[in-house]
Amino acid sequence: MVDDSKRVVTSQAKCEAEFTALLERLGAILKRNGLKNTHQREVILRLLFDRPGHHTPEQIHEQLKKEAPDQKIGIATIYRALSLLEKEGLISSISFGASGKKYELADPTHHDHMICRGCSKIIEFFDERIEEMQREIARRYQFEMEDHMMQIFGLCSECVEKGRK
Repeated sequence: MVDDSKRVVTSQAKCEAEFTALLERLGAILKRNGLKNTHQREVILRLLFDRPGHHTPEQIHEQLKKEAPDQKIGIATIYRALSLLEKEGLISSISFGASGKKYELADPTHHDHMICRGCSKIIEFFDERIEEMQREIARRYQFEMEDHMMQIFGLCSECVEKGRK
């Protein structure tokens, strides 16, 4: 029988090791670009690491005001940090057009998104058949695909049930 407390400690240690590796990547990126490593960037990255999902800059700002009020990280700093982190591939975003973007920690495993226009819920999914069709279409057009993103817009089951639009 395995002691559950050992599992928790092992899991926490693994998470901390993953975050430390992420911080090391950030440090190398900043050094390569001649930028300083700021505590604000680390705090924002930590929040995205600790909270899987998709977050607007405003949600990140509100969360940081609650959890780290002494940091006094302004919304402009958050936007700049998110832009840098996305440009360097540490995080990714989903665009909602005029409504802005939502950010998530970059996931090494590919996935696509279904986005509800009623409640803004984001459902992540992966389907190998779709992936193969995309590769086949790229081959057919002699197109060298490097990356792709699929976003399907519509209504989630809850919004359909409620009759939202």
